[in-house]
Amino acid sequence: MEGISLGKLLIIGALIVLLFGTKKLRTLGGDLGAALKGFKKAMSDDETPAQKNSADDKPAIKESHKE
Repeated sequence: MEGISLGKLLIIGALIVLLFGTKKLRTLGGDLGAALKGFKKAMSDDETPAQKNSADDKPAIKESHKE
């Protein structure tokens, strides 16, 4: 069986544009980009406090129990 060629991809792209319209696709692309940007920001925000906490952690004092 053949794979998907460039011609087939162009036909599929043209059908998608005809179905949804360019304005809706542009909005969808913008929404997807904003979601990815927010996800990356959240991931970098999660890493920053973890690095600060590990630097601020002090070793626990060992106590010996005498009975």
